[in-house]
This record gives sequence, C-alpha cells and structure tokens, in this order.
Amino acid sequence: MPDPRESRRRSRALSHALWFARARPGDYLLAAARMSAGLPMIGRHLEPFGGFLALGLFAPGFAPGLLATTGRPHLPVGGVDRQRVRHGDTVAAVASGLADVVSGSVQWPAPTSLAPVFNSTAHRKHVRHASVPYGDQPGQVVDVWSRADLVGTDAPVLLFVPGGAWVFGSRKLQGHSLMSHLAEMGWVCLSLEYRTSPKHRWPRQLIDVKAAISWARANVGRYGGDPAFVAVAGCSAGGHLATLAGLTPDDRTPELPADADTTVDAVVSIYGSYDWEDRSTPERARFMSFLERVVVQRRQRARPETFRAASPMARMTSDAPPFLVIHGTKDFLIPIHEAETFAARLRSVSRSRVSYIPVPGGTHGFDLIDGTRTGPVVNAIGMFLDHVHRERRARVDTAV
Repeated sequence: MPDPRESRRRSRALSHALWFARARPGDYLLAAARMSAGLPMIGRHLEPFGGFLALGLFAPGFAPGLLATTGRPHLPVGGVDRQRVRHGDTVAAVASGLADVVSGSVQWPAPTSLAPVFNSTAHRKHVRHASVPYGDQPGQVVDVWSRADLVGTDAPVLLFVPGGAWVFGSRKLQGHSLMSHLAEMGWVCLSLEYRTSPKHRWPRQLIDVKAAISWARANVGRYGGDPAFVAVAGCSAGGHLATLAGLTPDDRTPELPADADTTVDAVVSIYGSYDWEDRSTPERARFMSFLERVVVQRRQRARPETFRAASPMARMTSDAPPFLVIHGTKDFLIPIHEAETFAARLRSVSRSRVSYIPVPGGTHGFDLIDGTRTGPVVNAIGMFLDHVHRERRARVDTAV
C-alpha cells in the first residue's frame, strides 16, 4: 500500500521543480522577501518591503494611474470657485445616490485645500484603545475609536478595513476622517490591521477580516459597542475585503471556530475591487497576473474556483446586507464601470437596500488627498449607516 507521506513528499518536490522551471528573476526576489519576512525578531519589520517589492515588480502597469490619482488633486487648482464647484458636484451626487436618506436641511462640511491625510493626528484623538488583539497572530489587532463621553453598551459598530493592494494592511492612515466622524455621532469604530501578501497568501486577508468581525460580535460590548449591529467598510483592497465578507457569511474556514459569527449588518465599499476573474483587456490581464503571482500565488487556470470564490461579482445572493458602493469617476486604478456593474447586479438580486454614489472627478484614494470631496462623502456614509441602523432597531422593536 502506498505511503501517503511519501506521496505528499513527491507532490511537493514536483511542485517545487515546476516553480523553479517557470520562475522569473522577479519571482526569486519575491521568494527571498517572503523568507526574510519570516525571520525571528526582525521579520515583522521587513514585511512591508516585500509589499513594495511586489508592487514594483508585478504591478508596474498601475504606476501611470497611481501617479495620476496622487499627483495634485488636493491642491486648490482654479482657486476657491473651482473648489466650490467640485464640492457642489459631490453634494449633488450624494443627494442623488441617497435621495431617500439625505434631507434638504443637511449642513455639509466646507471644502478645504488641505489633504485629509494631514489631519490624521487630529482625528486620532478618538482612539480610546490601541493595538487590541483580535487573534493570536502578530499584527491581528484593532484600534478602538469612540467619543470620550460614550456611555452604555449600545453604540452601533463599524469595522474599517484599510486598503493597500492586499500587500499592505496598516490601520495607521486610512479611514480616519470617516471613523472620526462616526465617533462624533456616537459610534464605536474598530480600525483593523491584517496579514498581507506576499508573506501570507490569499485568503489570509479575508480570514483576518472575518476573525475581526467574529471578535467584535463577542467582545465589542466591553468598549461600549452593540454586538447586535456590526457594519463593515473599506477602501480599495479593503473595499473588496469588506464586500466579500458581507457576501459570504456562511463560508467556513478551519482557522475560525465553527460557531464564529461573521455576519455583518451593512457594507460600505469605497473604490473597491469586485472582479477577480476578468482578463478581457491588457489592464485586466496585468491585474490578474499581479493576483496570481503576488496575492493568491496560484494560477487562475489551475485554480479557477479560488479566484471565483474571491470575486464579489460572483458571490451575490438575495440575502446580502444593505450596501453602499462609492467610486470616483476619474479612478484610473479601478475603473468606475466595475463599481457600476457590481452595484447594478447586486441591486437586481438583493432584497436589501443597495445605494450607489459616483463621485464626480473623484480619483483612487480621494479620501486621503482630496479635501473638497471627502467631507460630503464621509457625511453621506454616516447618514447611510445611521439610516440602516435606525431601520434595524425599528424592526427589532416591532418584533418585540
């Protein structure tokens, strides 16, 4: 009778031989980065360099779009009048996308020429507890945001998932405008850090998001939050992760307890990615190659089921929670038609609310660099989440 251990050893040897036969110089560099990230003591500090290396080697096609989105959109080009026009266009788009939520008496924040990222220190005054573990692995931590005078244990909860092309997962900068605003509204926010590629291949990122949701359901009460209402939001790769978590609460993984509650009550995806299967254009082919070589570390043609399972476009169901999809019309990294298609398809399937806001002139990362558009969008997210929360409470009260 064949020895199973010998069969596994031969299979691994064959897999390694095939990798060496197909590998390019960049793959060897990436493998070295993964190995260095696993070193005791210093590996954690070297891990971000693997992410930078991966983007430089395997995503050079994204560079022109990245430069276009981060060049000068936060500067007051055209003066105060131009800022007011951009701000007015954003307010109009928000009012249209949330017509049944936004009232005519809303006081929208004034546009600013200062990039929101430069206000991060001021926003972080709402961080009440830093680096709270939600798991046993290094880096599985959240910061807890809330107002200093928050009392009780019934504040609605938002888990925020930062972006970073699935190779960065830091909670240090992104989402601060949103979480600060929600904290002022009386929410408890959890800013998530998670494991990333190339050291940790997919689906470790999603597993960490689900682990954090489960942790919040079980533990957020001690920080003033209501475990009965947990929403999730994210930007870019974080939007993808938030969306996928919202669409797949019943997916099980050995890394989570069988009784883990990973359901969410609402999802907000900001310039997220929704399609992990399409290779129809050169840009899509480059994106899929990046996923294959850096994030999933498997070929799509060999593991199509893995890519399909990770594609929100393929995971829609009628039981999806309420969704708010936000995307800039000038996003050169993830074109807006991907968000439009996702929102339209989800609306045709889901029994829950699906709202969509195209941000006129918004670029990828506008919430970090664009002071004219970020304020209205952040306020809109707050109104959407508050509306969903009030609807949920009304249903619960009626049932009782």
